[in-house]
Amino acid sequence: MTKIIAFANQKGGVGKTTTAINIGASLAAIKKRVLLIDLDQQGNAGTGLGFVRDSYRQSVYGVLMGTATAADNILSTAVPGLHLMPSSQALAGAEAEMMDIEGCEFRLRDALQQISEHYDYILIDCPPALGRLTLNALTAADAVIVPMQCEFYSLEGIQMLTNTITAVQRQLNPRLEILGVLLTMYDRRYGLTRAVEDDVRGAFGDRVFKTVVPRNVRVSEAPSHGKPALFYDFNSTGAQAYLRVATEVVQRTEGE
Repeated sequence: MTKIIAFANQKGGVGKTTTAINIGASLAAIKKRVLLIDLDQQGNAGTGLGFVRDSYRQSVYGVLMGTATAADNILSTAVPGLHLMPSSQALAGAEAEMMDIEGCEFRLRDALQQISEHYDYILIDCPPALGRLTLNALTAADAVIVPMQCEFYSLEGIQMLTNTITAVQRQLNPRLEILGVLLTMYDRRYGLTRAVEDDVRGAFGDRVFKTVVPRNVRVSEAPSHGKPALFYDFNSTGAQAYLRVATEVVQRTEGE
């Protein structure tokens, strides 16, 4: 059965898109059929997978506006088993345009019902805000992965997000759950890193992934080459960390 997972954190710079790309590639590497949806108008998920912005017509924007089907807006990537529904600059106006659409928060959920059987995992990279785009993702998703950097402001952001998730559970999507909190850009040399980790694990317990993703220059370099870290430098510590996280995702969703 298809598992739909949103990657959300309204704080920018926490490695959300990097995480979505690399978990997607890692799941594909272990023979899962994966669709990555880019709901961020910046379109970084596309460029991180080697696509040149505006060189394609496909976009999640048309799907949200009801002018195009999900099936017609999917691109094959260079990673076997990994497909992309890209963003576009038109997505910048989607928040305002959706205000007058009745039931707008269900647009993505309804569109994905037509294609979900073709994938084991559908991953949604949310924008760094808790607006209508993120709401569409949370309404469509079965679960949320929350990437967070080990710093004080990230703790504040994660509390706001959990409040939003609780509201979505009550009003729109009762099946939604937090699949896991993922500590990114982890550097154990700093006392603050360890202190924040202790606080997060104390608050969320087993919902925090066992694996942490370290600061790693190869992971940072990979997007400029249009590749996930796993395909840029398989043996790098960052690539191997994301592969372990993907294994945890499978264990949590499929019991394997």
